Amino acid sequence: MPERLKPIYSTAKSTMQKAYDHLEKELMGIRAGKASPSMLDGVSVDYYGTKTPVSQLANVTASDARTLTIQPWDKASLPEIEKAIFASNMGLTPQNDGEIIRLNIPPLTTERRKQLAKQIKAEGEHAKVGIRNARKSCNDQIKALNKDGLSDDLCKDGEAEIQNITNNFGKKVDQLIAAKENEVMTL
Repeated sequence: MPERLKPIYSTAKSTMQKAYDHLEKELMGIRAGKASPSMLDGVSVDYYGTKTPVSQLANVTASDARTLTIQPWDKASLPEIEKAIFASNMGLTPQNDGEIIRLNIPPLTTERRKQLAKQIKAEGEHAKVGIRNARKSCNDQIKALNKDGLSDDLCKDGEAEIQNITNNFGKKVDQLIAAKENEVMTL
C-alpha cells in the first residue's frame, strides 16, 4: 500500500466512524418503552437565562423500567425542568412533588412502534448518506493523486479499499438499525 494512500484511508475510517457514532447517539434518544436517562439528553432547561441540559442540573436515574426520577441540585429549578420536559414534545407528563420529578414512561402502542421504526430507518439512511459522502470525498482525493502521477492500478486498488471500508461501515449501520428496530418492535 503506497504511503500516499494511507492518510486517505485513515480519513475515510474516521469520517465514517463519526457518522456511525452520531447514529448511535441519535438512536439512544429514541425511546423503546423503557426508561433511560439518555432520553432527556436533548432537553435543555432555561436556567437563569442559559440553556442548560437537564443532566447538568439534576441527577437523572431510572428507578425502574417505566420510571425516570429527576432530582435537581437546586430545588428552585424544578418548575423550569418541568416546563422544559413539557416543551420537548416527548409525550411525557412530569409529576413534581416539590423534591423530585417523576416521569412515568407509558407502554408504546403498535402505531407508535411503527412510527419509531420509520424514524430509526430514516436515521440509518442519514448515517449511510454521511458514509457515502466520505467515500466520494476520498475517491476524489485518490483521483487527484492519479493526476499528480499515481499509477492507474494503485488508484483502482485505493478506490477498491475505500469501497471495502464503506461496505464494512454500511454493514455496521444495518446491524445497529436492525437491533434498534427489534428493540422497539418487541412488546
